Amino acid sequence: MRLATQVSGQGPDLLLLHGWGMNLAVWQPLVETLEEEFRITVVELPGHGASSWDPGCRSLDHWTAAVLDAAPSRAIWCGWSLGGLIAQRAAALAPERFSALVGMATSPCFVTKPDWPWAMETSVLERFASELEADQVRTLRRFLALQVQGAENSRATLQLLRTEFEARPAARVPALRAGLDLLLGVDLRNLPEPTGVSMHWLLGGRDQLVPPALASHLPGRVRVIRGAGHAPFLSHQEECAGILREWAANV
Repeated sequence: MRLATQVSGQGPDLLLLHGWGMNLAVWQPLVETLEEEFRITVVELPGHGASSWDPGCRSLDHWTAAVLDAAPSRAIWCGWSLGGLIAQRAAALAPERFSALVGMATSPCFVTKPDWPWAMETSVLERFASELEADQVRTLRRFLALQVQGAENSRATLQLLRTEFEARPAARVPALRAGLDLLLGVDLRNLPEPTGVSMHWLLGGRDQLVPPALASHLPGRVRVIRGAGHAPFLSHQEECAGILREWAANV
């Protein structure tokens, strides 16, 4: 399985991984801000955008192996949402490939459990799964709206998100199903902290999918952008870029 990538800029390597149903275009505004300071590789997840899809690629380790094959030999990895799950697993499997890990609006576990209330109710994702079968376009549009719900400048951010999202081929339905299964089923809370990899987390203070209360339950450095929702790199692009610069300078 071959994953589509986009490489631009010069400087230390920075890898960007998008979230469920998205594609590499959503990163473009941030890429344009940072590409004079970093060599940026943006990877499209399996079956998303122009990346190919293998029906046997359903586990987190399958997705992680595909991304590792497409990634630079060593980089700062920044994983947004579902991409953050993959980055966490990759750091455990291949810590030598990491200068640092940045989890953006992501979590080790996306659904609530008796001892883990800082997540989504399982029913939210299950509803997306059932609606996906009936109308892929409508389901993804609703998911886009949920990502900016409650955030500052939500209308402008949603328009930007839609514009960038529609610039690339739509994700394949089997890949969307598999991605939802990962969000529903993966729990990395007991994953050992990767040796030698500095951990950083950037959360949105108004995120409806990854509650900011999660901040005190994450290892490493955590920053919360108060007015941001689930896509802080779009709604608060300059602030995100500044935080990434700051963390990269201390790697």
